[in-house]
Amino acid sequence: MAIIKTTEDDKIEIVGVTKAIQVRTATVIKEDDVELTRSFSRRVLVSITSTHDGSSWTHTDTDMSSESAELQAVATAVWNTAAKNAQKTANEKATL
Repeated sequence: MAIIKTTEDDKIEIVGVTKAIQVRTATVIKEDDVELTRSFSRRVLVSITSTHDGSSWTHTDTDMSSESAELQAVATAVWNTAAKNAQKTANEKATL
């Protein structure tokens, strides 16, 4: 009897003017190729993170190097200048 646990990003959605990437990851446990359980987790990736030191903003592009090639390709396709500028504006408004 072999028990195997796999994970897969099974749903990727692009949301809003900031082009946030919502990712649903499925975790599947199988025994002898029969699925025993499936559970889901979710996360959101944004193009820019921002910090404010009291007088100025620092905006940093999100590091996608640890993500799958598929997610990296999606980010490259949707995180254009307009989306990044919208994310910077949203971050600044949320922090103030």
